[in-house]
Amino acid sequence: MSPYSFDSLRKISLFVNSSERVLKKISKITDEMILPAGSVILREGDVGHEFLMILEGTARVEKDGKVLRRLSANDFLGEVSLIDKKPRSAEIIAETDLRLLVVGSEHFDYLLEIVPGLWREIALALCRYIRG
Repeated sequence: MSPYSFDSLRKISLFVNSSERVLKKISKITDEMILPAGSVILREGDVGHEFLMILEGTARVEKDGKVLRRLSANDFLGEVSLIDKKPRSAEIIAETDLRLLVVGSEHFDYLLEIVPGLWREIALALCRYIRG
């Protein structure tokens, strides 16, 4: 289990109600990543290979040079491409240094299985995004 596991996982709203047993399973399939400000996290048109959760920092979502929204601690990204298996729909750029938790595409379905209500949380987040 990684040293960041429980403290970092408990900060993510998606996992706030998860048991210690589930958190241990999640910690085995997550990696921590640090990216500097200005980094392109996800590039529009690329194939999706990861689901990311922001622990610290901010990022912006852009499409055709227009900022669609901003992301910060507790937000997640990359789920759409993993769900529909289509290329990324927007570019996401780190506005500040970012600390992220990463789940590879090979573990995303497993994550959806072991975290009760995760599908619903993702669906609700997508609804909020669509409604603006």
